[in-house]
Amino acid sequence: MTAILSAKNLTKRFGGLAAVNEVSLDLWQGRLHAVIGPNGAGKSTLANLLSGDLPPTSGTVHLSGQDITGWSPEKISRQRLGRSYQKTNIFRSFTVWDNIRLAAQSRNQPFAFNPLGWLSNASKQAAVNARAERAMELALLTERRSTIAGAASHGEQRQLEIAMTLATEPQVLLLDEPLAGMGTAEAERMVQLLLKLKVDHAMLLVEHDMDAVFAVADHLTVMVNGQVIASDKPEVVRADAGVQAAYLGEEH
Repeated sequence: MTAILSAKNLTKRFGGLAAVNEVSLDLWQGRLHAVIGPNGAGKSTLANLLSGDLPPTSGTVHLSGQDITGWSPEKISRQRLGRSYQKTNIFRSFTVWDNIRLAAQSRNQPFAFNPLGWLSNASKQAAVNARAERAMELALLTERRSTIAGAASHGEQRQLEIAMTLATEPQVLLLDEPLAGMGTAEAERMVQLLLKLKVDHAMLLVEHDMDAVFAVADHLTVMVNGQVIASDKPEVVRADAGVQAAYLGEEH
């Protein structure tokens, strides 16, 4: 088997600061790779390098065997990589359904085949609606389809952002702190969603909720000051004395 996404020796420097320093990882379908570490460790910067939001100073990223190093986020996204961010990114005045349908519609390229495609009624595009329905069901939001996004709970808004990502039919999911700010019930619902999604996707999860991380992760990478200090199965990382001293603490 070949990893769907593979990063080798990724480095990002801002002046004299190495925010990410020679980090390598592989993402496989059916496996969730979690990245943890204290604030400022370089976790989100790593996700930005993988998604194209930042160009690397050095190192390479391959997606489905293709070198995508330095590609734009839009081009990488069209190669079936989906990304969510720390800050919820939704259309707050639209319904849950309209948010998801717009994301699904973004994968259509009607003008290449029909110059008058912009005249068609977007809400009646069967393929778009089918993608949106599947994404909404996967994200457990079917009963909230008519809810105005801005009126949904924080947890539902995070589910909605993931649903919008799913509507683009990604192979790879990069999720940046999807449990941030959630209460216990919402966090439990998100954990169940992550477990459901990893069956059919290669996933990278950046997260601070250690209970959630150990519940869903198949592989765990720990970063401190831009560098990897441990990368292994969760139970091995949990027992690592260096990781405990640097980040986890005795309670884990």
